[in-house]
Amino acid sequence: MRLTSLIAASAIICLVLSGIARPASAYPINDQILTANTLYRTGKLPQDKCPERAIEPNDIAAAKRYLTAVVTCLNRSWGAHFKQAGLPFAEAKIGFIAKPRKYCGVPWGEAVARYCGAERRLLVQLKRSILDDPSDLFLFALAAHEYGHHVQNLTGIRDAFDRHAYRNKSELDQQSRRKELQAECLGGVFIGSVWDSLRGRGKDDWKILVKLARLSGDEGFRVRSHGKGRNIASWLDKGFRARSPQACNTWTASSSSVS
Repeated sequence: MRLTSLIAASAIICLVLSGIARPASAYPINDQILTANTLYRTGKLPQDKCPERAIEPNDIAAAKRYLTAVVTCLNRSWGAHFKQAGLPFAEAKIGFIAKPRKYCGVPWGEAVARYCGAERRLLVQLKRSILDDPSDLFLFALAAHEYGHHVQNLTGIRDAFDRHAYRNKSELDQQSRRKELQAECLGGVFIGSVWDSLRGRGKDDWKILVKLARLSGDEGFRVRSHGKGRNIASWLDKGFRARSPQACNTWTASSSSVS
């Protein structure tokens, strides 16, 4: 299993947060776009089909087809959900790079994938560490997580996060964790909605993915932006079981559940 690659993915920092100036204000989170977003009242994602494409180790062309197909499913599923809820929707795109480069105005760093709201695009670095054993659901979950940021972008959550005040680095880090853990939960919502169509996948596959999530926490890094492994795994599983964005309101969750 690609534990190191999932851990690297958990270290993605989509914005250079330390460079964003925000005025001081009261805490905890007090923006209703974050805490009471219409997204939370849209109900369950409809069950859909998203059969996985065939992929062999270190096959870059197959990995591109695999991830592109997953994003196609994500666009169809979330698009139908937004339409049913009467919310505006725009599809996300996906692109691939072989080497790190600045993206969306931010240095790439150690990221495996990143989402750019301005481009509405997921960008994935297809490096050997994530392709040497593609038998698990890592790539599937990676696309679902990054698409969670697209959902945040479409619903105003991402902009509200960008402008929300913080008084110190501790509050800034916690807000970042709330954003990332929500994307993880929304990824779980989608995976749960298509789970029955993933042929050959069973309970053990889900347990493996949750275990990988648990091993990908901030504990192994000098950052506090994504959450402890147990919380990443918990929010992923919570979304998967609920199949509803209502389960993903990290903005009103206790501090301990987003630590």
